[in-house]
Amino acid sequence: MARQLKKDVYDILEKGATTHPVAKHLNKFIVALILLNVGLAVMETEPWFGKGWPTLLIALDMGAGLIFLVEYVLRLWVADLHPPLRRYQPWRARLQYAIQPLAIIDLLAVLPFILAVLTDYVTWKAFVILRLLRFMKIARYSPAMRSLASAVVTERKAIMASLVIIFGTILIAATTMYLVEHQAQPEKLGTIPDAMWWAFATLTTVGYGDVVPITWAGKVVASIVMLTGYCLFALPVGIIGTAFVREINSRDFVVSWSMVAEVPMFEDLSAIEIKEVAHLLKSQSAVDNEEIVRRGERADALYLITSGAVVAITPDGQTRLEQGQYFGEMVPHGDAERTASVYATEPSQFLVLRLEDLRDLMRRTPELATKVAHRAFEATKSGMPAAGPDA
Repeated sequence: MARQLKKDVYDILEKGATTHPVAKHLNKFIVALILLNVGLAVMETEPWFGKGWPTLLIALDMGAGLIFLVEYVLRLWVADLHPPLRRYQPWRARLQYAIQPLAIIDLLAVLPFILAVLTDYVTWKAFVILRLLRFMKIARYSPAMRSLASAVVTERKAIMASLVIIFGTILIAATTMYLVEHQAQPEKLGTIPDAMWWAFATLTTVGYGDVVPITWAGKVVASIVMLTGYCLFALPVGIIGTAFVREINSRDFVVSWSMVAEVPMFEDLSAIEIKEVAHLLKSQSAVDNEEIVRRGERADALYLITSGAVVAITPDGQTRLEQGQYFGEMVPHGDAERTASVYATEPSQFLVLRLEDLRDLMRRTPELATKVAHRAFEATKSGMPAAGPDA
C-alpha cells in the first residue's frame, strides 16, 4: 500500500496534468495560491491594508506556507522514482533532486513559513522579498516559462556574445563622449565612469535627461549612439525570441508525436514514420456543447485531444474522453461510418488527422502504407476499428 501510495503521489506531483486527472486541479489550486500569497505580500506594504483582518491575513499566509511545505516534502519523498535518479540510493536521489533549480525554488517558497514559525511572525513580515520569491514557483506549473528558461540556456553563448558587443559599445560611446564633453561639463562628464551612466541611459533609449551633451560634437555622438541603441538591443531580443518559438514548436511536436504513437494503427511505425504522420496534424477547437462528429457520418478523421474533454454517445451509452485520449473511427482503405456522436463538454482543442492526408502520405511512402494496412487488417479481424472506436 505504501509503494502504491508513493507511486500515486509521484504521478500527481511530477507527471502533471496531462497524465493524471487530479494533477490538473491540483496545479490550478497551487497556482491560485501562489498568486494570492504574492498579492497579499505586496498589499501588506500599504499601511491601510490589513488593519481590519490581521488574523485572516496571517492565517492565509501561514496556511499557504504549510501547503508549500507539504508539497516540498512529498516531492523529496518521491524523488527516487524519477527515471534519471532511480540508479541512486533513496537518500542520494533526494539529495540530487534537492539541488535542482526547481527544487531550490520550492525550498525558497517554504523558507518564509519556516522562519515565521521559528521567529516572531510580525517581525518576519518585514522581509517581504523572501515571501515574494514564491512567485518563482509558477515556473514549475507554466510550460511557457520553462520553455523560455530553456531557450535562454540553449542560446546562452549567443546572448553572452551580444552582451559583450553591447558593453563594448557602451565603453566606446562613454569614452567618445568624455573626450568631446569633459571640458564643457567637468561635473557631469569629467570621467569615463561618469560618461558610462549617460551611455547606458542613451543606448537603452531610457534618456533620463539628467546628463545631456551641450557641444555640437557631443550632440553628433549622442545621435549616433541613439540610433545604435535600437539595433544593439534588438539583437539579444531576437535571439531569445527565435529560440523561444523554436522551443515551443519542439515541445508541441513532442506532444503530438507521443499522442500519434499511442494510436494502435500506428504502433508498428518507426520514429521517422510517426514524425511524418505527426506533421499531417492540424489544429481544431470546439466550444462547450459543440457537436464534433455525428453518428452515421463518413469516418474521415481522427481526433487527438490536447486540452478539454468530450463525451461520445453510442447506442450502448456514453463515454467521457479527456486530454491525451483520441476518438474517431478511420480505416486507411475504403470507407466507414461513425458509430458515435461526439460533443465537447468544455472548450477543447484537438489535433486532427484527415483521412485524405493519411492516404496521400501512404501513396508516397509504400513501406508506411504496408505497416498501416497490416495493423488495420489485424484490427478488423479482431472486430475493432483500425484507428480506435469513437468511444
